[in-house]
Amino acid sequence: MKVAVIDYEVGNLANVYNAWKRLGVAVDITRDPVVIRQADFIELPGVGAIRDAMANLKKFELIPVLEEQVRAGKFFMGVCLGMQALFEKDYEGGEYDCLGFLPGDIVPFRTALKVPHMGWNELEFRGSHWLQKGLPAHPYVYFVHSYHKSPADSPDVIATADYGQAVPAICGRDNVLGFQFHPEKSGPVGARLLQNVIAYVQEKG
Repeated sequence: MKVAVIDYEVGNLANVYNAWKRLGVAVDITRDPVVIRQADFIELPGVGAIRDAMANLKKFELIPVLEEQVRAGKFFMGVCLGMQALFEKDYEGGEYDCLGFLPGDIVPFRTALKVPHMGWNELEFRGSHWLQKGLPAHPYVYFVHSYHKSPADSPDVIATADYGQAVPAICGRDNVLGFQFHPEKSGPVGARLLQNVIAYVQEKG
């Protein structure tokens, strides 16, 4: 089992790398199309601004190979900013075209609560899902973000968190999955979610 973690210069990759290594998964931090194609699945991490994320994906000519691999059915997981890049448009400081692997837009919070949404919050699954295997009844994960996916009630929304409004926390369809929170910073719950991803990829492999 090998994961290709995409290095496009938006965020600290050390925590992502270490999270997979702790689970015994081989990790390549890469932007090499050959390595990406050889991996069992792909993770797009990220922190910061979507403008920089999309600009760097274009600069490193990564979008064509990512599109190719998703079309071919390879499992693709976006985390935090990487999840936001999965959707169609992002309205962070402008309007930006994203990867379009999932339907919907990324928009600012409309809440009286402090933004960014930072800290631990409970996942609320909308229905039974394979990601729930081994999770506690009230799983808490770690968020840091100022924008969120909209709408919050579309079929691709797997789980939400309550932050003065329903915040899509996990989204997915077919071979594409997004975590708005940081599983690599979410302790045993985050580790279990990553284990469930590994098991799913192996089963489908």
